[in-house]
Amino acid sequence: MLTRRIIPCLDVKDGRVVKGVNFVGLRDAGDPVKLAARYEAAGADELVFLDITATIEGRRTRRELVARVARELTMPFAVGGGIGTVDEARELLRAGCDKVSLNSAAVREPALLREVAEEFGSQCLVLAIDARSSEEGWEVVIDGGRTPTRRDAIAWAREACAEYGAGEILLTSMDRDGTRTGYELALVRAIRAAVPVPVIASGGAGSVEDFAQLFSETDADAALAASLFHDGDVEIGRLKEALAQRGIPIRR
Repeated sequence: MLTRRIIPCLDVKDGRVVKGVNFVGLRDAGDPVKLAARYEAAGADELVFLDITATIEGRRTRRELVARVARELTMPFAVGGGIGTVDEARELLRAGCDKVSLNSAAVREPALLREVAEEFGSQCLVLAIDARSSEEGWEVVIDGGRTPTRRDAIAWAREACAEYGAGEILLTSMDRDGTRTGYELALVRAIRAAVPVPVIASGGAGSVEDFAQLFSETDADAALAASLFHDGDVEIGRLKEALAQRGIPIRR
């Protein structure tokens, strides 16, 4: 078993890190550059930066801010939000990130995934899936949780990997986002069983036990959290120590 990864997430709006519950009720959580430096020092395995209003505002991710964050990091760094072309992905990779994350644009134009994968390699391409529970299972929702698609999340994950070259899945449970009630384990299991690529679980982390349960009861490759880390309720070093004591393979 490869070591499991711990990944803080910076949800960025108007140049500031924000956090809400179920994608709404956003509150300020700090400066992205300072938080990035903090997580670098704390021993995070990767960092995710999501410009959460870029798509709905019809603009690109703020390249200058990405570059400032990148200068604080040696760990892998993924950026998403508002990426709609190969050239836009190239700009962000040149700004210093290691991976680009596509979500709404990929649903609307799946061929974009293939174009990015062919240009930069699948290892640079993360497909972000925001999933909400439905009567049939889990539905993909785009535009920052605003637009339902009637697309099945499991089928979309499978298609994106098999047909379009997605190299990793960032899977967020909209129902659990910001609630601190634990990860949506059934969703993680279903997606992980459907794809041959790494899966990052997001949405619901509230305690060390939630991380331990995720890694003990699913094959998730990584756990992402935001407010839990931003607020200092769980410190990454102590989290890793606690997971290691439970026999979970972790980079320390």
